[in-house]
Amino acid sequence: MFWNPESPPDEASQDDDEWVPPIPDAVDLVIETQSVMSVLAAQQYARVDAMRGELLADAGANGYAHTDVVERSIRLELALAMGTTEAAADMLLARAEALVHRYPAALDSLGGARMTAGHANALVDALDAVEPKLRDDLLPALVLLAETQPVGTFRRRMRVLIETARVTTLPERYGRAVLDRRVILENADDAMAWLHVFLPAVEAHAIHGRATAIAKVLAAQPDEHRTLDQLRADVLGDLLIDGTTEHTPVEARGIRATVAVTVPALALLDPDDGVGEQAVGAHSCTGGGYASVEGVGPIPMDRARELCGGTDGWMRILTHPETGMVLSVGRDRYRPPPSLRRLVRWRADACMAPGCSIPAARCQIDHNVAWEHGGQTALTNLTPFCHGHHTVKHHGGWKIDHIADSGGAVRWTSPTGRLYRVDPERKVPSFALADDLEPPPF
Repeated sequence: MFWNPESPPDEASQDDDEWVPPIPDAVDLVIETQSVMSVLAAQQYARVDAMRGELLADAGANGYAHTDVVERSIRLELALAMGTTEAAADMLLARAEALVHRYPAALDSLGGARMTAGHANALVDALDAVEPKLRDDLLPALVLLAETQPVGTFRRRMRVLIETARVTTLPERYGRAVLDRRVILENADDAMAWLHVFLPAVEAHAIHGRATAIAKVLAAQPDEHRTLDQLRADVLGDLLIDGTTEHTPVEARGIRATVAVTVPALALLDPDDGVGEQAVGAHSCTGGGYASVEGVGPIPMDRARELCGGTDGWMRILTHPETGMVLSVGRDRYRPPPSLRRLVRWRADACMAPGCSIPAARCQIDHNVAWEHGGQTALTNLTPFCHGHHTVKHHGGWKIDHIADSGGAVRWTSPTGRLYRVDPERKVPSFALADDLEPPPF
């Protein structure tokens, strides 16, 4: 579904009587099976909904009103027939009803093997949580997104699209949701327990970011054998119980969270004079009329103004062009300067491997053309990859190329020759210095 061959077979050769179609390789056979599964999934959803309709009609003909008891009976019938649980049957019935009656375009795409069942299920779950008046407007864009992106990327970008469409009601929804913040303790086996915290996403990401940063410093210490997850849990316990990091190595003390907040430039004007709000409205049609936090998504504009007020730990990024943007340091240095690293991560928002959603803040910055092979320390040659995909890129037989004039998109070429395009969350125009100009000093 996501294979984009460099060029189609030569048309002239297809007219030749001796032309033989290419023999499918092992990956083609898997793709063929996946396509069949998508077609069958669509048929199953259609037949499940038809079954429900028939059983409801039979119940009505026998004098039974459409009640929860009738629905429970149908759910039990389906569960027993399929040999599954009632909970699974209930979810199947709900998704079938949604695809057949509310999102037929998605069902058609699934039936044509243009998206997978995973895409369809994620679409139903997300759209059903949206106000009904917005669903029809969002559906075409989400179907197109599902047909062109792996499930992981689709989920992340779908969330952004939905939140962008709902941005006008975000302050109200945030105001209601923040009242439900709480801490829940859940006992587990083996003298362990879960500590759940429901709080604003900005603070949650900041807490996780600080714990991760401290854990990475501890992981680098001699004789440290704990995993990053174990270290993160220990750090949180130390901070919450002791309140300090005095017993940790000096390098780990004083670490604070850093969260990128992206805001339209004019939106930071005084909202009381109306100019800021007008500017936001003017940018709404382009998708730039709202504030967002890296790894979180849209946030209320008042919250963004608060975070951009100069408090330590928040990196403000304005969508209006700013002078001094570092785009390249050429071959003068291997390690990108902090401003360039921030720009690379901000542009991508997540690992730039197909389908990966690990936040860019937790990724390594890779020279796509290796430094030792003449690669530049430049925006056009730098991409964030998580540790796993960074390893695959260097040792798994894959090739990575920046796509010229794409605003930051990269193309992955697999060991079998298949091509996968990954676009960044935000596009940055590419600039080049004239040949006769010296690069800026850094």
